[in-house]
Formats: sequence, C-alpha cells, structure tokens
Amino acid sequence: MNKKQWGKVSVLISACLAAGAAFAEVQEGDAQRGQAAAATCTACHQANGGGMNIPGGESWPRLAGLDAGYIVKQLHDFKEGRRQNASMMPFANMLSDEQIADVAAYYSQMPITPAQGGESASEAVLARGQQLAERGDWDAYIVSCKSCHGPGGNGAGSDFPAITSQHAGYISSQLLAWKNDERSNDPQNLMGAIAKRMSEEDIQAVSAWYATQTVSEQPVNSAGEAAQ
Repeated sequence: MNKKQWGKVSVLISACLAAGAAFAEVQEGDAQRGQAAAATCTACHQANGGGMNIPGGESWPRLAGLDAGYIVKQLHDFKEGRRQNASMMPFANMLSDEQIADVAAYYSQMPITPAQGGESASEAVLARGQQLAERGDWDAYIVSCKSCHGPGGNGAGSDFPAITSQHAGYISSQLLAWKNDERSNDPQNLMGAIAKRMSEEDIQAVSAWYATQTVSEQPVNSAGEAAQ
C-alpha cells in the first residue's frame, strides 16, 4: 500500500476511534417496565429478542444483548426521521422517551440468540467474509469491521453495535442501505464510506460470516458492565 492509500484508510480508522470515544449519555431504563412496553415488538423481534432472518424479504434484527444506548438511539432516530423504515416508525412513535429507555434496558439484558443466514455459505464465501471482518481489504480502502465494532464483532459502546450472531439478511440489508444512501444515521457517515467500497458479493460474504459466529462473553450494557 502506498502513502496515499494508507492516508485514506488511516482517516477512516481515526474517525472510528473518535466516534467510539464520544458515547452519549443515555437515560437509565427499567427492564421490568421495558418487558411490558416491548409487547408490541415481539411480533417481529420475537419473545426472546432473537428477530427473524427472512431470505428474500425484510429480516428483523436480533435485539437481545445489544447495547442499551444503541437501541435508544435507533428508536429516537426512527421517531425523528433520521432513520427510515415503514414498519418500525409507527411502533417507535408509540413509545415515550421513558418507554424507549425501558425497552432498551430490557433487550440489553436478554441472552444473545443464535443467528441465521450463513449456514449455506461456501467456505470461500466465509473466508472472504472473515477477511473483511478481521483484516479488511486495503487495496479497496475497506477498513476491517473490527476496527469499529471491536474484536469478534462484539460491539463498542453505543455507536457501534455488536454484529456477531446477527442475522445475515439484516446485516446485508443495512450495508446495502448505506451503500445506496438510504441510511445515514451513523457517526460521520463511516458506514456509508465503507459500504460504498464493498461489492454486493463482499456484503453477502461478511454478512454470512458474522451470522455464523457466536458470542462467548456476556452482553454488556452502555456502562461497560456485564448484564445480569
């Protein structure tokens, strides 16, 4: 890699680090109240928070074990139009600020569930996915996923969610949304810049790889503490 190429990549890495250091204050929610408020969420995200992988359709993400601050931000972004989804926006608008904090606390403390969508991927596809996840592709200016989402894709605070054990259909749909300028609510448009450099084959590969990975550690909340 020449100096010009390294300069472009290092800017992206620096932006990841800067964004990761700026975690927002999040109202502490009550998980018990959140269980009641989340009753309308179960139709798509399931009673265990595991979501659904729907090949060829709209996949619903696993919420169980995600950082509470990340969930809070996404729900507020849906309410305020910073993130668009015809199915999610009505439900987000039904929740008060307190209920959003409660729902986020509830899901953040649930056990992480297995993902689907990567089980039929070939060894070559999974190998490419692992490369992108762990090392990136410097020739294409693609920063590794772990640079922002942390080792093992376990997430980093409220800005960068855990993507290990997330459904392949959901990961790929979001990468395509960033690639096509249909989503832009991430810090400094980091995901948009990276997704635009990825081919659709790369998107499918990294999505399949993360869907086949399991999380060995307990989920952590926005304060960095293990969920009980």
